[in-house]
Amino acid sequence: MTTPLTLTPGRRPDGTMLLTAVGEIDMTNTEALADALDTTSGPIVLDLTGVGYLDSAGLNVLFTRADRVELVATPLLAPVLTISGLADLTTVHGL
Repeated sequence: MTTPLTLTPGRRPDGTMLLTAVGEIDMTNTEALADALDTTSGPIVLDLTGVGYLDSAGLNVLFTRADRVELVATPLLAPVLTISGLADLTTVHGL
């Protein structure tokens, strides 16, 4: 059974690609996240403010794209992003 995750693409006012995630990110839905992030080869902002859980499989997707992904997150995800080292590799807003 796949964990519920909604991924909504869009654009920021400056034209940068935006992907808004709502739900939980775990090994059951990381393929959908990876596919959504890979729709463009350029920079993309991933809004995680609606995500309540992010596991190591989700982190792996983000680590492999850290050079072009900018994250928007809530303090709830701060420990995961910081301890994993992902916050040192990419810009994270909202922590």
